[in-house]
Amino acid sequence: MKYILLTASLICALALGSYAQQAPPALAPVTFSLADCIKYAYEHQDSVKNAALDVTSAEYKVKETIGSGLPQINGAITFQDYLKVPTQVGPNFLSGGPIDPNAPLTAFPFGPVKYTNNYSLQMSQLLYSGTFLVGLKAVKTFRELSQRNLTRSKIETNVNVTKAYYQALVSSEQIKLLDANITQLKQTLDQTTQQNKQGFVEKIDVDRLSVQYNNLVTNRDNVQRTLILGYQMLKFQMGMPVEQELILADKLADVNLEGQTAQNMVDTAFYHNRIEYKLLQTNITLNELEVKNKKANFQPSVAFVAGFANTFQENHTRYLYDHNYYSSYIGLNINIPIFTGGQHLNQMRQAQVSVLKAKNDLHNASNGFKLQANAAQITFTNSLRSLDNQKRSRELANEVLRVSKIKYQQGVGSSIEVTQAQTELEKADNEYIQALYNALISRVDLDKAYARIN
Repeated sequence: MKYILLTASLICALALGSYAQQAPPALAPVTFSLADCIKYAYEHQDSVKNAALDVTSAEYKVKETIGSGLPQINGAITFQDYLKVPTQVGPNFLSGGPIDPNAPLTAFPFGPVKYTNNYSLQMSQLLYSGTFLVGLKAVKTFRELSQRNLTRSKIETNVNVTKAYYQALVSSEQIKLLDANITQLKQTLDQTTQQNKQGFVEKIDVDRLSVQYNNLVTNRDNVQRTLILGYQMLKFQMGMPVEQELILADKLADVNLEGQTAQNMVDTAFYHNRIEYKLLQTNITLNELEVKNKKANFQPSVAFVAGFANTFQENHTRYLYDHNYYSSYIGLNINIPIFTGGQHLNQMRQAQVSVLKAKNDLHNASNGFKLQANAAQITFTNSLRSLDNQKRSRELANEVLRVSKIKYQQGVGSSIEVTQAQTELEKADNEYIQALYNALISRVDLDKAYARIN
């Protein structure tokens, strides 16, 4: 039994040791500023990487289209062994007399030989094709579209990372305010407890402060857990492993919220710089090229063709390659569309309708971009004013709490006033944090609306 237990222990130890050797090393913590996080996201976020791969694919698409206009060369090798050589049938003209059309047909030994081996090579070169010329322009525009999609993906990633970064900063600031309130409330609770022991205050005053203190600690724990989730969300937006430790280098004091309102009203054509507007323009170009492509269907296409073939035929394999029959040719293939039942005409008209719809979409989007920018401007202005107001409210709440404590200590105030003042301070802190977050997020939305995110 001891031997069995020892063997089992040894196997477990070896297995754990092997697992420890194979386990990936712990990721080192990193300290990133907001710019570092955005740069990291550009390199690691899967949506950006996929958009970059689309650009690479578009490059291959351009080469593929160009390749269709280069010489096309095809070779073929065939070998046939007639297990039963077919015969030819017809009227009997070997009898020497007149052919009787009503007589039965006669089988003649004139047919393909038993063995046939053929080698051929064919080449074609497109000389003129309207659809090919339009296709070259279309794939280059498609490449431009993929590059602009990459830019849009980077902008969206920039916005998501920035908002997540600000969320983490705001949550950290909220924890600092809660810690300060907890420390302050703990001092008041300890003083009130001592006064209760000395008989100067009632037990209900201690209980009231204890409830408030416990609620504050619980709130702080909740915010701490939310902060952990916020860090994970930031790393997710960056494409960083969520288990890696990330330290934020920037502080809220480094964020400049001022000076953003006056410059926005100067440029009235800002929306031309928005990537969404450029994508819609590219879509119009693609639809216009599709119209040209449909028109090109009415034009003839010309291709130069050439080829040669070498054929070996014999009824016996030993003589198969004694003689060969060589042939070659050059020529032109001209395809002239004459009548297709109106298909090409109606396809062209459909493409023209698509152009009109794309232009309508661009016009509607232009108005939408203006509306979005105006809304972002107003939201940002309101958020700044709300933030200034909440800052003053916090200062007033702090002053009210300070005065309430002095009055309570001097016996001219009640504990209820202190509790209410503490509650008002907590409320002012929460409203300040919310106003701060709204201001930061509206600043990001404003930058996006005015195409200031590169």
